[in-house]
Amino acid sequence: MATVDEPSWALLALALAVVLALTAVVLWLSVTEASAVEGGFDGHTGQTGEGARSGHGREARGSRRRRPPRSAFAAEDRDATGVRRAAIVVNPTKFTDVAAVREQVTQACREHGWAEPRWLETTVDDPGLGQARQAVEEGVELVCALGGDGTVRTVGSALAGTGVPMGLLPAGTGNLLARNLGLPHDDLQRALDTALTGRNARIDSCRMTLTRPTTQELLERVADEDDPSENVDLSDATDYPSPGARPPTEEHTFLVMAGLGFDAEVMAGAPEQLKRRVGWAAYLVSGARHMRGPQFIVDVTMDDGTRLRRRVRSVVVGNVGRLQGGMVLLPDARSDDGVMDAVLLSPQGVVGWGAVVARLATRRRRGHQRVDFYRCQEISVSSTKPVELQLDGDTLGEVSAMTVTVAPGSLVVRLPA
Repeated sequence: MATVDEPSWALLALALAVVLALTAVVLWLSVTEASAVEGGFDGHTGQTGEGARSGHGREARGSRRRRPPRSAFAAEDRDATGVRRAAIVVNPTKFTDVAAVREQVTQACREHGWAEPRWLETTVDDPGLGQARQAVEEGVELVCALGGDGTVRTVGSALAGTGVPMGLLPAGTGNLLARNLGLPHDDLQRALDTALTGRNARIDSCRMTLTRPTTQELLERVADEDDPSENVDLSDATDYPSPGARPPTEEHTFLVMAGLGFDAEVMAGAPEQLKRRVGWAAYLVSGARHMRGPQFIVDVTMDDGTRLRRRVRSVVVGNVGRLQGGMVLLPDARSDDGVMDAVLLSPQGVVGWGAVVARLATRRRRGHQRVDFYRCQEISVSSTKPVELQLDGDTLGEVSAMTVTVAPGSLVVRLPA
């Protein structure tokens, strides 16, 4: 089954490396990515294990492998009748043969002693939030997200705080949450086995409140001769009812990372036609175009009393820290530690970007004049001008401020038994 290309942090890192001609970094990324795909990665131990090499396509055509014994079933999932039912929230655009995928999922449920699953497809208008909530209301024992990072984020948003476990059936390019949790990320059958026979574990989620810019702020940004961005969209603006009124806000939840600035600009700036023609390479083009983009000034406040003002190119707040290819953006981040990790990137010119890429490639944890790390339970960031925002790879348009709070242990996920 073919998957649709989607942006990921790995592509942004690769874009930097290519544009800067850092051949060694590119080679390192290629080797580690190949190892991750072939062996699978444990996000907690840092070890690789035997991984299935068939991929989604071969599994969809009916290949089968030995499954765990029924004694591996999680006891807490049994209801009074002994029959459990899962719901599958699927993004149908990720597959060329949705019917084959549905049959594979249904067969796995039967073989593991589950009832026929509730099949709920996402739509353009509802990318999974309503479907996941519907599944919870129907009383299913498990809700699985079958799609890319955006589907996982949306389903996780609905399940956070409910106690209903989420199974991850990754079908995207990044699959970053699955990678960080040491879950199968390139084999649907293995992912199904884990979801249906695994154990429940709690991880953190991150809740964001964002503020949209005013129309005037966006128009001022367009008029800024030093700002080459072509992504300004006045639909992101909010016209306040009166000068003294409090700006309206939006609420969102994410599970992996939120990025303000460069990374979001690259994701938003990749031309759709180019993506259709060359796939992920479109992000290299976008990365090259935005690398010389202007820095912006942010005021940052954290719950431990830290207050600072920085000129930055990107601000990233993460619940986990590992990217594709084994690259680590947030070295100390863990999904279940009750805190968030933040990094402020302030490269100046080509040399500065080279230092940033080399810094991330070597996984050094100590501070750097262009890379600053922080840990907190709440962080507020306000920008002196509207900047692009992304959550778990989904671009949300431009914002003028964001506040992120960690919700410790709010989401139950299925991990290997």
